[in-house]
Amino acid sequence: MTPEEHQRAATDLLKAEASGHQIDLLSLRYPNMTMDDAYAIQGEIYAQKRAAGCDVIGWKIGLTSKAMQNALGIDIPDSGILFDHMLFQSGEDVPAGRFIQPRIEAEIAFLMKGTLSGNDIGREDVLAATEAVAPALEILDTRILRKDPATGQSRNVLDTISDNAANAGVVLGTERFAPTSLDLRWIGAIVSRNNEVEETGLGAGVLNDPVESVVWLARRMAAYGQKIEAGHIILAGSFIRPIECPPGSQISADFGDFGSVEISFS
Repeated sequence: MTPEEHQRAATDLLKAEASGHQIDLLSLRYPNMTMDDAYAIQGEIYAQKRAAGCDVIGWKIGLTSKAMQNALGIDIPDSGILFDHMLFQSGEDVPAGRFIQPRIEAEIAFLMKGTLSGNDIGREDVLAATEAVAPALEILDTRILRKDPATGQSRNVLDTISDNAANAGVVLGTERFAPTSLDLRWIGAIVSRNNEVEETGLGAGVLNDPVESVVWLARRMAAYGQKIEAGHIILAGSFIRPIECPPGSQISADFGDFGSVEISFS
């Protein structure tokens, strides 16, 4: 793909976000696109949102579970950018029409106090740079069709990465814990929609340890000349399958002693 095509794809995705009308699969439009192209499109989204006055508040890591990787035929996670307009507080109500097809995932958020940069970042570097960990939900949305109506082809990982890794929002709980005070592999959640349990999971579902997920992100970002900065929120990856959130959905995630997070959709 050319830089002009990257820019055009990003513009189309941002128009879809604003209008609520999804675009066709980029993987069909550009059949020779690569993962570098997908991240270049994401980079154009970053540039256009920053030009529009949006601030970056962090990053999300996706496709950290074996089940999600197998579903998309890959063996590595992906990542996307968190912007300030994506931040919700626990208990908020998302107004109707804000998202196209929202879904939620349960995650552990890392709240950073230091910078992480370089392809030699390790576990101890992540722990030293983390101010606290907190319970969180990620809101997913897709500005790209999930399946092409003409061919039946489903979107693939290149579509997802291009679409800012399907990122749409982050909901933080109020609880905060020192990252070394807990074994994050054993942090779990019971996630309910309208008082009915939909999913449960443990932090170990995230690359066996959510800390390793942040290690992966820091190293991937170094390859693209980026870095995790102090003040950033890092969503380490979901340990449940995505839960659909049609209008009227009330979501609650019970993380036990780790806290809770709630969000509703009008």
